[in-house]
Amino acid sequence: MPTPIPDVQVAASERPIALSVLRSTFGYDSFRGEQEQIIDHVVGGGDALVLMPTGGGKSLCYQIPALVRPGVGVVVSPLIALMHDQVTALEALGVRAGFLNSTQTSAERYATEQAALAGELDLVYLAPERLGLERTQEFLDRVRVSVFAIDEAHCVSQWGHDFRPDYLKLSVLGERWPEIPRIALTATATPATRREIVERLGLQRARTFVASFDRPNIRYRIEPKQQPLRQLVDLIRTEHDGDAGIVYCLSRNSVEKTAEALVREGIPALPYHAGLPGDVRAEHQSRFLREDGLVMVATIAFGMGIDKPDVRFVAHLDLPRSIEGYYQETGRAGRDGLPATAWMAYGLADVVQQRQLIEGSDGDEAHKRLLSRQLDAMLGLCETLRCRRQLILEHFGEHSEPCGNCDTCLEPPTPWDGTVAAQKLLSTIVRLKRERNQRFGAGQLIDILLGRHTPKIARWHHDQLSTFGIGTELTDLQWRAVVRQLLAEGLAAVSADGHGTLELTETSWPVLRGEQTVALRQDPVVQAGAGRRRKGNSSGGGASRTRSAAAGELSADDRELFERLRAWRAETARAAAVPAYVVFPDATLVAIAQQRPDSRDALSGISGVGAKKLELYGDAIVGIVGSAGAVGE
Repeated sequence: MPTPIPDVQVAASERPIALSVLRSTFGYDSFRGEQEQIIDHVVGGGDALVLMPTGGGKSLCYQIPALVRPGVGVVVSPLIALMHDQVTALEALGVRAGFLNSTQTSAERYATEQAALAGELDLVYLAPERLGLERTQEFLDRVRVSVFAIDEAHCVSQWGHDFRPDYLKLSVLGERWPEIPRIALTATATPATRREIVERLGLQRARTFVASFDRPNIRYRIEPKQQPLRQLVDLIRTEHDGDAGIVYCLSRNSVEKTAEALVREGIPALPYHAGLPGDVRAEHQSRFLREDGLVMVATIAFGMGIDKPDVRFVAHLDLPRSIEGYYQETGRAGRDGLPATAWMAYGLADVVQQRQLIEGSDGDEAHKRLLSRQLDAMLGLCETLRCRRQLILEHFGEHSEPCGNCDTCLEPPTPWDGTVAAQKLLSTIVRLKRERNQRFGAGQLIDILLGRHTPKIARWHHDQLSTFGIGTELTDLQWRAVVRQLLAEGLAAVSADGHGTLELTETSWPVLRGEQTVALRQDPVVQAGAGRRRKGNSSGGGASRTRSAAAGELSADDRELFERLRAWRAETARAAAVPAYVVFPDATLVAIAQQRPDSRDALSGISGVGAKKLELYGDAIVGIVGSAGAVGE
């Protein structure tokens, strides 16, 4: 056990320093939500568990205590690939930061350690694997540590998203250095996940802070999957031309094909999945962080801890496994608080595929039941007639009124009595089983109901079934929606035979006997080119791709200035070899374009402009604003 370092507690009278640090270093006039209470608690030496949505300002909750308390803040972060950018962003603010990871030479790690020992660093980032090394722990014994921060703390939980076994060893922080405050932070945690975080990290005495999980700037939309690639291109062309975005696919193959298809459409896109060489993944991630208007097509291997604040859309071409995963992934959009879109194309094949993946998983029956419950909740979100945001927040234990900003609020789905349709479909399943001892998938069942004379129908003589041709009142797409919704409601099931065939459940029989009605939602008709066009945005390619959705609410003159500022930012970031958002995020450029500061003093009053950035970029910004004003006159 190391010798405790004295005087680690910070007097209450010193805590107002936190506000001056917020203003001078980060350029913000006031704290948001519970930030001030969290920071005050940690600065005072208390442990904390912080649940705050992505973009809610979690990082300030440990960065400011590290700057206010004496010593070096140690941040446990899961992604080595992002540490360099995290440190670069802090250095741009004038914060002394460093990292320790396997990408460094031994000489570089030694130099970082010596700087920390000499009191020349405010923050040090390291991965949980490195913290588990005895050499690292002995080094930390010699450093005056101000605070331990455990970022992406849900990684400790097997009930959460992105489980990381190395996080299970982080209880050593409280055991070996009990006098140093710890703060664990995550953007997604159900009550079960929270309990596991507390148990595994030994945070029973920590104060829990739960901010609202609501991300009001994100518009949630789920469409029936008809022509998914065409639908995706339409979304980008009509709503997010020139914007950075992430597209999630389930398989590596679909990632590659989707990225290639977007490039053919003239949309700059890159693939990212675990099958790519490490140097290619690193290059693609680096380009995505540094370049404007790039689309990353990825499996869920990409995204955790991504600090890029100006991702304007997140699209899913395959159904996520759980609401936790969906919330975590969509939360990577709009971290700057500006409008963003969470869009998904979802179809019958997704439901069948996910059910098959659960049945084929290596877990025991309890684990499969857990996965099924998570999928049921996700399907409920897709098929709901209610506000989608309400359901997401309820999943995390938070109540809200209808948001007025998701698709089901803006264009309420039409409910219809699907009892007869459900009985026809379920009856077909019964007759195939009883009369022929057969099971078939949705495609054959729909062909039977529509009375189609296909080779497969003829081969199995299914035209002789009493249900043949009794469903012509619905189209093929409508029948697929019926099947999808019955599966989502548990009124039918995917069998465990591995072929995607359908079977009845216990809850099917009350419907067949007429004892239970079935309410279904009517899918909207999706047409290529019918996307919601943003005011002032062109649908074509070419020059229109230079415009960002972040400028959507600006006047024409302000939008012109915003684009000039954005071009200057891109050039400045390229010269410094840093991501564009490290220079200034979109939200700050929008504020500059609106307020048009004519001096460095006026610029210093804009949110996000701290002392260091005022020193570096003040004259250039004032010059651009001045020239724009002269042109406008």
